[in-house]
Amino acid sequence: MPAPSVVVFDLGKVFVDFDYRIAARKIAARGTASPDEVWRFINHSPLIRLFESGLIPREKLFAEVCRVTGFTGTIREFAEFFGAVFTPIEPMIRLHAVLRRRGMPTYIFSNTNEFAVESIQRNFPFFGDFDGYVFSYENGAMKPDAKLYQVVERQAGRHGAEILYLDDLAENVAAGAARGWQALLQESPEKTWAAFRQRGLVTSW
Repeated sequence: MPAPSVVVFDLGKVFVDFDYRIAARKIAARGTASPDEVWRFINHSPLIRLFESGLIPREKLFAEVCRVTGFTGTIREFAEFFGAVFTPIEPMIRLHAVLRRRGMPTYIFSNTNEFAVESIQRNFPFFGDFDGYVFSYENGAMKPDAKLYQVVERQAGRHGAEILYLDDLAENVAAGAARGWQALLQESPEKTWAAFRQRGLVTSW
């Protein structure tokens, strides 16, 4: 197995965990829908996928949220609530720091939205220490669409087995493997550290 020359990471469930029930409770407290109703909207409304694909602006999503949930706050408050759902996965942040100290180029590759990115930028300093970022909402597509993987290859200037890719969703991993990437499924930080040790990228846990 060749040594990778760049490492590409998913974001959610890799570096940060998230729970949209946190946002649902805050939005419900300023509206007429219950937290469960708001949570179901976040998880099942096709508008969320459109928003994360960059196909609708934040204003349209906000207007629909207000209509469905009776939310009475401002769009700025909604953005804060919608984005403030993350907690750090510290062992993975440490792993990334080791890679950076060793000079390894790293990239974030994520299905996400602008509210989430703005919140993570504000609250997690590690997020500023990558060579590049490929976000679904900025590129009009979501993983596992091949279009988005092509964006990663162009930005990183690498192809095939030169790229080591980590994601928590099997279908996204499979799409990377189909392009010849060294694609790993994120199951736990312990397993990921072990896989990186096998490739000589890190040492002790």
